[in-house]
Formats: sequence, structure tokens, C-alpha cells
Amino acid sequence: MADYNHRETEKKWQDFWETNQTYQPALHTAKPKYYVLDMFPYPSGAGLHVGHPLGYIASDIVARYKRLKGYNVLHPMGFDSFGLPAEQYAIQTGQHPAVTTEANLTRYIEQLKNIGFSYDWTREVRTSDPSYYKWTQWIFMELFRSWYNRDTNRAEPIETLLDKFATNGTTDVNAVCDENAPTFTAAEWNALSKDESYAITLHYRLTYLADAVVNWCPALGTVLANDEVKDGVSERGGYPVEQKLMRQWMMRISAYADRLLTGLDTIDWTESIKEQQRNWIGKSVGASVKFPLASAGTSSGTSAFIEVFTTRVDTIYGVTFMVLAPEHELVPGLTTPEQRDAVEAYVQAAKLRSERDRMADTKAVSGVFTGSYCVNPLNDEKVPIFLADYVLAGYGTGAVMAVPSGDQRDWTFAKHFDLPIIPVLDAQKDMEQQADNTKEGQYINSGIINGMTYKEATATLIAWLEERGLGRGKVNFRMRDAVFSRQRYWGEPVPVYFKETGSAGRLPYLIDEADLPLELPAVDKYLPTESGEPPLGRAEGWRYQGGYDYELSTMPGWAGSSWYWYRYMDPKNEAAFASKEAISYWQNVDLYIGGTEHATGHLLYSRFWNKFLYDRGYVPQDEPFKKLINQGMIQGRSNFVYRVAGTGREGTPAVFLSLNQINGREVTPLHVDVNIVENDVLDIEAFKKSRPDLTENAEFILEPDGRYVVGNEVEKMSKSKFNVVNPDMIVERYGADVLRLYEMFLGPLEQAKPWNTNGIDGVYRFIRKFWRLFYKDAPAGAVEAGGGTWIVTDEQPTPAELKVLHKTIQKTENDIEGYSFNTSVSSFMICVNELAALNCHKRAILKDLVLLVSPYAPHIAEELWAALGHEPGSLSYAAFPTFNPSFLVEDAFEYPIQINGKVRTTISFAVDRAASEIEREVLADETVQKWLEGKSPKKVVVVPKRIVNVVV
Repeated sequence: MADYNHRETEKKWQDFWETNQTYQPALHTAKPKYYVLDMFPYPSGAGLHVGHPLGYIASDIVARYKRLKGYNVLHPMGFDSFGLPAEQYAIQTGQHPAVTTEANLTRYIEQLKNIGFSYDWTREVRTSDPSYYKWTQWIFMELFRSWYNRDTNRAEPIETLLDKFATNGTTDVNAVCDENAPTFTAAEWNALSKDESYAITLHYRLTYLADAVVNWCPALGTVLANDEVKDGVSERGGYPVEQKLMRQWMMRISAYADRLLTGLDTIDWTESIKEQQRNWIGKSVGASVKFPLASAGTSSGTSAFIEVFTTRVDTIYGVTFMVLAPEHELVPGLTTPEQRDAVEAYVQAAKLRSERDRMADTKAVSGVFTGSYCVNPLNDEKVPIFLADYVLAGYGTGAVMAVPSGDQRDWTFAKHFDLPIIPVLDAQKDMEQQADNTKEGQYINSGIINGMTYKEATATLIAWLEERGLGRGKVNFRMRDAVFSRQRYWGEPVPVYFKETGSAGRLPYLIDEADLPLELPAVDKYLPTESGEPPLGRAEGWRYQGGYDYELSTMPGWAGSSWYWYRYMDPKNEAAFASKEAISYWQNVDLYIGGTEHATGHLLYSRFWNKFLYDRGYVPQDEPFKKLINQGMIQGRSNFVYRVAGTGREGTPAVFLSLNQINGREVTPLHVDVNIVENDVLDIEAFKKSRPDLTENAEFILEPDGRYVVGNEVEKMSKSKFNVVNPDMIVERYGADVLRLYEMFLGPLEQAKPWNTNGIDGVYRFIRKFWRLFYKDAPAGAVEAGGGTWIVTDEQPTPAELKVLHKTIQKTENDIEGYSFNTSVSSFMICVNELAALNCHKRAILKDLVLLVSPYAPHIAEELWAALGHEPGSLSYAAFPTFNPSFLVEDAFEYPIQINGKVRTTISFAVDRAASEIEREVLADETVQKWLEGKSPKKVVVVPKRIVNVVV
């Protein structure tokens, strides 16, 4: 019996697409553009499992559909190929990260091509390729050459700032800058040396050097991002991570905080992702307040005040203690000799906890008194200064004025340390009610604001503080500037060198643009140097122009992925990151698909860099991704064998019970590789080979029919749970089209759903049933090349067949436009079943059905399209079938006929038949006459296209 051969067909069409560059879009075309993009994957050594292609399949369906709808589609793929895993492997083996990365990439590309994605592989980019990271370095340089002008609300070239300094000094400069940026007149500026004036500009540039508290992992010898730390240890390797103040390159993403916030209202993203970004940005309106230090217990080098930001300055009379972050720069100077041991111990303990853990731990109470005091500027009361790890140095000012009568955490801390709690609001009313601007006389023990409303009190206090230089109204953002340094080897070198300038000190300078890319040098090891410098410090003779030290840190993983969609537009351009013509045509991404884990990392950084490039006139849109869809996770279906408790230890053989043989006995469930289980039945011999440590001389208690039945549970897909399903195995056995259809069939794209290989057989049968609309099985020796005997005819379709087809056209178009891919697969199955029942093998019906199925199952569709006589070429640029609603219009309706409310028969009438004619024919019907039993009806009710009721 001949059947569809997926192995030959899929290989044939994948070769055809590659040879003919089928998916390479044109730049000069009258077609509308459509840019669909998958989030940049990192090529791990494990390759793909069946969960990874979910979003890729969805984006590919949209890309193929849009081509059929007449769009010029850009659908590229590339790789975020710098990363810590490759570096760690290099440290362990001594092999260059580029070697392992290349091997991983080869594996990934092979797997992706086997699934039949319509990527334009001529545009592939890799962040670790010098021809790519040349432009990542160039964007860094442009950021360094820019400042943020609050007056124009955009980034501008640093030269415009220099003009302002030369004309009016800092008088009319409204910039995002360091808080310690000096003020000066034009005369003072013009009298500075070249190096001194350059040093001042470093306070304003959008990328800059600063001391920052970072996640430092001594074992890995590098800074880690928050998402690389879990429960105080590195996600990679599980090594301890501590908080450390280090000199780092930073980026002023905070300059864009307000625009990042308001921009969310202009893009079609899920509300949950938008809300995560809003919370991360964390806009707060309040006041900055200076609390002068009391002289006792403070060193002479300590600043004269502690500055805090508060959204409730009206509660300042209730401050009973001050809390600083353990890393706060004032801590050493504030600590008295009596408290030094306790403070140093507490600071050391806080270093071992990640910021995420400290923020999440809302119940534990810990802290230590510094021995020093500050003064409440409103009432001159002395306020003790404590350290607590729930305050973070990088958030706000790293200091919190504690009002225990108005904040639960402050109240808990005050009770723990027996500190006073002073009410400042009417204790009979909820704190939120106190903020109601219409209520009078709510403040008590509150000096100049007694009897005022919340709004009046806030305005009065801010004015009072501003008059005395003790504070000001302020808008604050929770978002901090981004740390841009990593003490690693496998990353983009920072295009900076350092020069000793004498009076201005050691200053960073950009290398010449002509020297880009600054490539990674060779090193003997991928570890920090013995003196603690990053791995690049090991490079022999690596100095700029032979005499200047390079920056030894590399860029973070998010650098290359913060602009990559532009490089796809023009990936071979050597003169720019993309030509103005290409950027002008493709604009930005129409559909972006990826995981929710990037909500506050990649997606924020990408929006930041895009807005910067927009400010500087390099791109025409200030948002990179118009629509974002987050695909859900495909979970693993873990399988378990059951070892009898107490067996398999101390040299005794294990006893394994089949699931239905447990019968209340105590057992230990053990994960077993899902790839040696079929329909919940274990391949015992394969299990013995895979786990000889467990199965030597083991006994297996089987079901009465001789099978070993495993248990199952839905869990995250991971190697440790032995539930990873390799897509290569599915493609080999069932075909890529079946994999694609099944992943979509599992459920809505955005939802998590379990993988169950047992369920794939239904889709496998559908593909073959679809094939049999075109071919019938042929006798042995008479099989034609297509896989059976061709049975397609040129007969005219019937109304019933047209109805089935156009119902499916409408459903498919609506589903893809609404990203509801799972219901389309169901409609294909229904359509094929109905056409088979109608014995339909007509070309006019089947050619449109092939086009409908093609975005989901492109290989079989291409084969059938060619068989229908459309060779040479691909169906990719055919026209999507046009829905004709007239084919769904009913020309007849089957009326249920009720006698005294009970349906006794049905009669079909034309839909335009008059009610009087329907009534006459119903009463003449033999079945109706039987039920009337010779009686005359009292009335006949005809409800058009609903029912006929005869009342006797």
C-alpha cells in the first residue's frame, strides 16, 4: 500500500526553498511590508526540545499567510551567541567559546531547517560575529557622544551641550546628569583645560563610569544580572553571589523612564507585560528631603545630611528612625566605634543576599543601629540611624525616612527594636482615606500642617523645605540606570581606552571609529587574572595604539539583542548598521513573538536603545515592536517507574512495580526517559540500558498482560526530569508538518499546555486523510510517483462542497488574524472529514484547501500544489483564497414540525417560501395528518427559519 512519504517530501522542499531563496523579500516593491520576528534565541549545547519551536511555528504561520495575502514579508532568524554558558565551558575545557558556539549554532540551524520555517537565511546574524558587534560598539559610542536634554525631551549630540556651557555655563542647562555635576559660569568653563572640560562632560553622557552595587560572583569572577541569580546563588553553577560596590559602565536608561512609561499606551502588547514594565519603571510623585546629621558619632569626612525621597512628605512629623541600605556610602562615617563590629557583620551578611531576595523577604526583620543620629528638619527631633537590608542602595537615595504609624514594614521594624510610634493622622481612619483631598482636620502632632487637607499639607511642606534649601518637589522613578559591564571574556569589547591626564586624572576615551570592530584578543585562560582583573587582562600586548590601556570589561548579554531587528533589514552593510533606505522601508517590527521572561530585561533595553536611535535621527519609529505575543510554555509529561521502598540499596536488587500493581505498597517514584515510553508502556530493555545503576538484577512486577505501565505527571520540561522530547525524533517518525500542526493543536498559543506524544497520532492520521483526497492507494507495482493513484477531477463543485470550503476559508482567515491557531487545525480536520464524506476530489475545491493548509503544513502543501499542475515554483506567492459569503447562504431550511409543542416530523422548505405556503403544505403532509387524527387545528404558527407549531 502506497502512502504519503514525509521524509522524501520534506527534504525535497526544504532543498528547493534554500536553492531558490524562496523567502528572500525584495526591497523595491509596491507590496505592503510585513515584518514578523521571533525573539533572539541563545544556542545552547542541548539543542531544541519540542517546547522551543512553539512561538517559531506561530510566527511562521503568520509569515506564510501574509505572503499569500500579498505582503512583502521579512521573516529572519539569527542568534544571541555571546553568553555565560559558553564561557563557563571554555573555563572548564580550555576550548575557545567560539568553537563550542559554532557547534551549537550548526545543531540549532539544522533543527530549525528540519521543521520547515520560512526564514530568509541569507540575513542570519550572530551577536558574536565581529561584523555584527562592530555596530553594537558603534551604538555604544553614539550613546557616549550624547546627552539628554530635558527641555527638548530627547538625546542630543554632546556638542550642543558644549555650546550651552561656552555661552551661559550651566545656567540654562536642564539635563539628565549625575547629582554631583558641578555648576559654573561660561567664563569658568572657557578657562578650563581641554582635559578638565572633558572630565566635566562625563557627568552628562548617556553611558558613563560610576560606582554601583552589583551582583558579584567570586567563583565565576564576574558581575551577574538579577535574572542570573536565584536564592542568593548563580543560576549557572549554583555559586554564592554577594552585593559589591564596583566601578562599572552604566547607561542612563532612567533618562527615558517617562517615555518608556507613556510609550506603552501606543503599542499592542499584552496588559500583563505592560504592567510588569510599569511596575519596574515605578513612577512616583513626591519630595526629596534633607535630614541634617547630628554631630555626635559622625566622622569629619561624612556628608552633612542624609537625603531621602518620599511620596508622603505629609507624614514627616511621624518619622522616628532613619534606615539606610547596608551598602550606603555614608555607613562607614556614621558608624560609632561601639557599633562597628555589629555594623560590619551586618553589612557582610547583607552582601551575601541578592537584591531580589531582599526585596521579596517582607516578613523577616533584621537591622543594626549605627550609633549616629540625624535631625528631622521640621521639628528638630533627633532621629536614630539604622541599617536594614530591605533598603537597597540603588533604589532612590538608598535611605528611607521611617514612619511606623503609616507603613507596615516600618511598624514591624519599630516594634522589633522598641522604637517610638508617633501617629500623624487620625487613628480612627484608614491611611488611604487620609489622602482624600476633600477631608479636613486629619493631621495631628503635625506642626504647620495641622488642620490641612492632604493636598494643602503636601504643597505647604514642599514650599517650606524649598525656601530653606532642605528639600524640593520631585518625580522619582524606581528604575535605575543599567549596569553595562561584565567581567567576562565572551562578550563585546567596550571600545574605550584610558589616558592619564594629570590634573583631571585617568579618563576614558573612545577609540577611533575607523578602528571598529575592536575584536576580542587571544588569552591563555578564560579566568580573571591573578590580580583580579577581568579575563581580557590576560591578553598579551593588547593596548590601544600600543600605549593606552583598553577597558577590560565586556558588554552584557543584552547589548547585542537591543538593536538586532535593524541589522536584519540590511545585514551585509559595511558602512552603517542598516541603510536609511532599508530602515525607511521596513520601519519596525509588526509582530514580535517570544517569552514573558524578557519583560523587564530585553524588552525594556530594546525600547530604550530604539528611542535613543530615534532621537538621533537614525530610525523613523520610537517603538521597536508594534505587536507582542508571549507564547505559553509547553510542559513536559513526565513518566515514572515505581521502586518498592527498601529495595535497590546496599547491594540488594531493586523491585519495580507496574502502576496497577502497587496496591497500597510503599514505593518511590523515579523519573524515566519519556522517549522509551509509548502509550504509557515502558520499554523495559531500553530502561535497563539507560539506567544500569538502578536496574542490575532488578525484578519487574508486570500487569497480567505482560506490560509495565508507567505513571505520569505534568512538569516543566527539563533534562533532570527525563521528560525532554527531541523534535528531531518527532520529525523523523511523523514529519515536520505533523509536529507543526500538533504544537498548534495543543491549545491557545499564549497558554501553558502539556506535551503528550501519545496524542500526535490523531494529527498524523489527518495528514494521511488529507493526502487521500488527492490520491488513492494503488495495487503493488502500479504506484505512481506521488504516492498512489491521482484521483483529482476537473468537475464543477457542488453547493455543499463550496459551503464546506468557504466555511473553512472564513474560519482560517479569522483565526490567523486573531492568532487563534489551534482552532484552525480543528477546522482543517472537520473540512477534510466533510469533503471525504461528500467524496469530493475536485480541483476547484482542493487547490484552495491546499493554500489554506499551507501556512501550517507547508511541505505536503507544496507537494500537492505542484501535483495540481503549478510547477515550477512554490505556492508561497500564490493568492490566499477569497471568502465568498454567498456560498454559506442557505437556500433551504429543515423546519421541525411540532404538534401541540412536540416535534413529530421535519419538512424542508426554500428559505424564501411564504409562511402561508409553508402552512398549507405542512397541513397536507401525511405525518401531520396522522397526528391531527382528523381534527382541525386551532392555529398554525410559522417562525421563519426556526420552527412550525400546529396547535390542535
